[in-house]
Amino acid sequence: MIDSERLARAALSRLLEPQDAVGLALVRAAGAVDALRIATGRLASGPELERDVTALLADNGTGSWPGMNASLKRWAPRIPDLAPERDLATMHRLGGRLIIPSDALWPGQLADLDLHEPLCLWWRGMEHPLPAAAKSVALVGSRDSTSYGASVTGDLAYWLAQRGFTIVSGGAYGIDAHAHRAALAGAGETMPTIAVMAGGVDRFYPSGNEDLLRTVANQGAVLAEVPPGSAPTRYRFLQRNRLIAALSSVTVVVEARWRSGALNTAHHAETLGRAVGAVPGSVHSANSAGCHRLIREGGAVCVTDAGEVAELASPSGQSMAEPAPDQRADHDGLTLEDLILLDALPLRSTSSVEKLTTVAGLSAESVRAGLGRLGLLGLAESERGGWKRSRKAC
Repeated sequence: MIDSERLARAALSRLLEPQDAVGLALVRAAGAVDALRIATGRLASGPELERDVTALLADNGTGSWPGMNASLKRWAPRIPDLAPERDLATMHRLGGRLIIPSDALWPGQLADLDLHEPLCLWWRGMEHPLPAAAKSVALVGSRDSTSYGASVTGDLAYWLAQRGFTIVSGGAYGIDAHAHRAALAGAGETMPTIAVMAGGVDRFYPSGNEDLLRTVANQGAVLAEVPPGSAPTRYRFLQRNRLIAALSSVTVVVEARWRSGALNTAHHAETLGRAVGAVPGSVHSANSAGCHRLIREGGAVCVTDAGEVAELASPSGQSMAEPAPDQRADHDGLTLEDLILLDALPLRSTSSVEKLTTVAGLSAESVRAGLGRLGLLGLAESERGGWKRSRKAC
């Protein structure tokens, strides 16, 4: 027996578009069961409920709305298509499930979306709790990725998966696909990757990624907030981006053009207070223009490897990046006079103090003192009364 709350949310997910503010406010004010009855005309709303919905919309920054009657007219054409039992049976046949906010499997980080938290999630994959935001990283970018973008994405996803992070992306061509593949290859004991779809999970889209998405479903999870049979429209692509951002502690844009859906995901992450990273690319590459824009406008941190991304995901220091190899040169920290003197020293033959004063343009006292300092550092050596640069300084 399917409980009424689950049935109502399944039906509402077909009746309402994602982020339908009025519909979501109605559910928040009246509960899913009564909201469905009101939205389908089986229960009157009343002025008090309208005031509650108006207050919720105002609190969420939504402007004036035309009232419940206008919304009811907007939803009416979809009422004949409501068949939640059929949709749930479809998911059961696919080995999937529908989860709602009261379920133990519901990812708590979605509550950060406030009024725009999804009504439910249609889930195809392992029945395993989704990781917390702190252990999830979104990797997004251009569908027409370059070989550079593919290589960087592969490295990031593989090594983040090796560190125990779950990679969240959108299942599309390009950067998304490279992220999912590399995460599967680097999978450890945790869920390797999650694909968030813009359409129903009954068919994998795009069709060219069907085998990949089937593997994601078998080893991770494929999620959508729209029911089976829903088409992946442009609007739904933009709306699902907020779920990718909300599921993750960090959103990393690997490649993106000046105007890109990946930037939309990054902006959702910023709005939620999540960290945003961007991978730099060639200044001549249009595919990196969006990344450079994010960095220049201050919305993103420049990241170049998995360690830096992991550090963003764990600001407390639990996942600090590995220290870079010590690239400090031996002459770093020398004074200007000592650098001038070091340049004046010959490499093979020796030179006298008098000649060095001429070549370096320094006083004899400065040359003698500088040679003493360079000698202590192992950068200069004395030989038969003269001085030359040591092998260490070469």
